[in-house]
Amino acid sequence: MNQITTSATGAPSTLDGLVAIVTGGAKGIGFGIARTLAQAGCRIALWDLDETALQQAKQALVGEGAEVDTFSVDVSSVEQVEAAVAQIAAAHGRVDILVNNAGIGGDRLVSKMDLDFWKRVIQVNLDSQFICAKAVLAHMAENKFGRIINISSRAWLGNRGQAAYSASKGAVVSLTRSLALEYARKGITVNAVAPGIVDTPLFASLTEEVKQSLQKSVPMERIGRPEDIGQAVRFFAEPGSSYVTGQLLYVCGGRSLSSPSV
Repeated sequence: MNQITTSATGAPSTLDGLVAIVTGGAKGIGFGIARTLAQAGCRIALWDLDETALQQAKQALVGEGAEVDTFSVDVSSVEQVEAAVAQIAAAHGRVDILVNNAGIGGDRLVSKMDLDFWKRVIQVNLDSQFICAKAVLAHMAENKFGRIINISSRAWLGNRGQAAYSASKGAVVSLTRSLALEYARKGITVNAVAPGIVDTPLFASLTEEVKQSLQKSVPMERIGRPEDIGQAVRFFAEPGSSYVTGQLLYVCGGRSLSSPSV
């Protein structure tokens, strides 16, 4: 897996052996993304603050034949992010893929929201993506290859009670477009994925009544799986997707076409 196959231009021709960082990768969507990339041959650097979940995720992926390193990283900390990236680059000589998945929810009416709540949502969902991207971009530029995939949300279109969350995820789309333009000539693509309703631990905690109501709001009449998001990320990560940058891909079973956000 460590032998990287390259094209005539020297760029990787497959995902096999490439090093992929997945933030918030121990559970839910992040774990689904990590598993999908591992199945494609990537060496995975799992980042999360939940040490127990990190070890469980590593054990599961290693059991499937993946090569996995784990890092306890607060993605809102410049120092911790830069230290982890430096360690990965030193160990493998490269950082090829960054999936900015780490984030938190933020459901609260503006009338009941204070500035600290607003800042925390923005810090974790937006600032972290800027911090992580900046930390890997120099390594990617040096190798003339890189893939950054930012996880936004269907909710960026706006929804009652989600002003902070929607604003943070909308800003992720704008950040994606700007980074794509700045690094388009350096062999680096930057794209975003906007998941809809996905079967995660948060979804599992809802009442059956709410689950059924949400499922009915999806044109495909099913709830998304973390692996569905993983497939979209894999598309953007592929070396063959080199002419695709600055794009937002909805993975929501058609829900973005007409129904309210969540």
